[in-house]
Amino acid sequence: MFDFLRRGTAAASVPEVKTSATGPVVAYQTSGRIAWSPRDTVSLTKLGFCGNPVGFRSVKLIAEAAAALPLIVQDCERRYDTHPVISLLAMPNGAQGKAELLEALYAQLLLSGNAYVEAVGEGLPQELHVLRSDRMSVVPGADGWPVAYEYAVGGKKHRFDVSGAVKPVCHLKNFHPQDDHYGFAPMQAAAMAMDVHNAASRWSKALLDNAARPSGAMVYKGAEGQGHLSTEHYERLVAEMESHHQGARNAGRPMLLEGGLDWKPMGFSPSDMEFHKTKEAAAREIALAYGVPPMLLGIQGDATYANYQEAHRAFYRLTVLPLATRVTATLASWLEGFTGEAVEVRPDLDQVPALAAERDAQWARVTQADFLTEAEKRSLLGLPVVANDG
Repeated sequence: MFDFLRRGTAAASVPEVKTSATGPVVAYQTSGRIAWSPRDTVSLTKLGFCGNPVGFRSVKLIAEAAAALPLIVQDCERRYDTHPVISLLAMPNGAQGKAELLEALYAQLLLSGNAYVEAVGEGLPQELHVLRSDRMSVVPGADGWPVAYEYAVGGKKHRFDVSGAVKPVCHLKNFHPQDDHYGFAPMQAAAMAMDVHNAASRWSKALLDNAARPSGAMVYKGAEGQGHLSTEHYERLVAEMESHHQGARNAGRPMLLEGGLDWKPMGFSPSDMEFHKTKEAAAREIALAYGVPPMLLGIQGDATYANYQEAHRAFYRLTVLPLATRVTATLASWLEGFTGEAVEVRPDLDQVPALAAERDAQWARVTQADFLTEAEKRSLLGLPVVANDG
């Protein structure tokens, strides 16, 4: 009855009190709150790419498709068959080719919202290397613009000075409405859906470990209505269930019940039946965040596109080409500082099989437009003008 008086006395006898103003906030806890995964780049990459098949396939599908696009190097006068930029992109370093370098670049941009390319060599870079985004940090100057980048590995830091006209590092980033120096990753937008999808997978694994379904309950009815097992009998029963009746290898194995034990079969509850649909909905949200049609990921029940070909064309038109065009344009602008020559680097749309029907229709329309000059037709098709055009 007087416990509150004793609690007050004990509290008054404590000789030390924390002086931190945040102590009460840190100590405050509530029950029943949702446990979300960490939102830093390393944790999201492990959970959303290395540990989630939908996130893994979405990133790989976009990165591989964008890296495989044929590239054009041209200026306002001609399209180049041979050029130092073409040679550099074809063999960027001794360990990677064009496809490997660009795939790593696109993947870093999709996973973290940031991608960094390092130029090695004097004058025109002799090598290009993609640096890990989780190891790079921006060093802002007094005016807020980056003056350097620091790359940290194993407790050591290397500083790239970008205050000069020629920058040794090219920083590509997605738009972030609340950050001036770092980009926003699609995986951050899909983080909640990935947590739900991973939780559903763990739930399914737990069911599989218990014979793939909540099969039933064992009810004990002892003599004279007693319903309690002794500790020894209870532990022996649990050990027998785990060793002989749980797991995929024991599925369907008959159960031998001793006196007083009765088996009560159980079925799925309505919430259990809806859990699989929740997992499919989470997979669709992950695909939506990356701009990948669910049909291309093998997610059933998608009726957004009439057929696979239409979904494939929308994937290239809405996701792959905007990303590849932006990245190659940024790389071309960055390399211009080394070469002093303004060239355009962009995907060759005429060699994209998914867009063949659209390109054929565009070429036919432009060719039949008699009111256009040859120079205007070439400009509409993205071709450089030639000297003898009228």
